[in-house]
Amino acid sequence: MHERIVVYPGTFDPVTNGHLDLMERALRLFDRVIVGVGTNPAKTPFFSLSERIGMIEEVLEDTERVEVRGFDGLLVDFARECGAFAILRGLRAVSDFEHELQRALMNRKLSRDIETVFLMTGFRWIYISSTIVKEAARFGGRLDDLVPPLVERRLREKFGFDTLPL
Repeated sequence: MHERIVVYPGTFDPVTNGHLDLMERALRLFDRVIVGVGTNPAKTPFFSLSERIGMIEEVLEDTERVEVRGFDGLLVDFARECGAFAILRGLRAVSDFEHELQRALMNRKLSRDIETVFLMTGFRWIYISSTIVKEAARFGGRLDDLVPPLVERRLREKFGFDTLPL
């Protein structure tokens, strides 16, 4: 029997508790989760690729069956290189679905043997996005319960805050 591998792609700039929730839940469905930290020419990430990979690896250091890799190029090519048969995408709201459906259909056109699996974000995390987290951090907002403590520290350092207000 083949190992059931899923690729969970994103920019993860930075990784949030919502992302981590999806990774944990994916482990109930798949044998292995490969987190694909991508470069996207349409985005200018706040953290470098190596910083993003490093934060995720550090946060997940005690988690088995999850691997973190950087990638550039077509997602279906990356998934194929990883031996994955599925791509995991998270949905927070109906508005996410249209965009994600277009991506899934294009990926299906490019590679008919790789499925796209959608998981709803847990209700606790439904409002969280990396963009909102960065905006809150930029102005000194509280980030507890939004991101792991390591990520909060890195955001504080990047924005030049010694501490964030309580």
